[in-house]
Amino acid sequence: MSVQASQRRDKLATDHNTSELISDYSNFELSIRQRITFLVAGGCAISFIVFLFYRSILLAIPAAILIHRVEPLYRRWLAEKRLRELNVQFQDLLISLSASVTAGRQMDAALIEACDDLSLLYPDTAPIMTELYHMRRSILHNHTSDRILLEDFSRRTGSEDIRSFVQVYLTCRSTGGDLERIISHTAGILTEKMKINEQINVITAQKKLEGRLISLMPLAMLLALNLVSPGYISALYTTITGRLIMTVCLAGLLAGVCLMEKISDVEV
Repeated sequence: MSVQASQRRDKLATDHNTSELISDYSNFELSIRQRITFLVAGGCAISFIVFLFYRSILLAIPAAILIHRVEPLYRRWLAEKRLRELNVQFQDLLISLSASVTAGRQMDAALIEACDDLSLLYPDTAPIMTELYHMRRSILHNHTSDRILLEDFSRRTGSEDIRSFVQVYLTCRSTGGDLERIISHTAGILTEKMKINEQINVITAQKKLEGRLISLMPLAMLLALNLVSPGYISALYTTITGRLIMTVCLAGLLAGVCLMEKISDVEV
């Protein structure tokens, strides 16, 4: 029965480990479809905003090329979002590992069992599941050491919490400490820290939404004036002084958005 169970786990690990591992979580690689969608949508948005502030097709259309300057920021935002998602999922991994180690299992067996446990919570495309399927396949097929797998996982993610847990585990393993007690204690501390960070993110998310809505209000007012009473603000588009005022307003709007995002970005 144990041989059959091992074979089933073997097949499951092979079948589900089809996604490529992320070599660097700080760098988000856009697919062709994602990049085209972003460039088209972002270019149209920039052209619309420029046209709204200057009422000039000759400025609006070339301004769309500025989307290439925004793309690195978008990729960094997606990478940070993915890493936050991984950290949240890592909480459940810590709970599973702590329970397995407390039950007397070694770390490699605990990782295999955690893969089964978390597969009930997350889809196969989730970052933590991609990592766990890779670890299980490496352990069952290649007999790779859990130390090597965890060190590689920590290095690629660059997450402080994951790195702290791996360092504690490796130190405990090399010094012969009480693995069960130390891992359980460390998992408890990191889980509590992650929960606090998650609560802060929930609180700041509302403020970020409010700030983004406030940032859209000048655009909405300007659009409404252009549609309802274009002659009322025609001087802003036909005189040099008006152009300068609109340029200052646009620069102030962009600076306000950047400042709002920076202020609301709170880390534990």
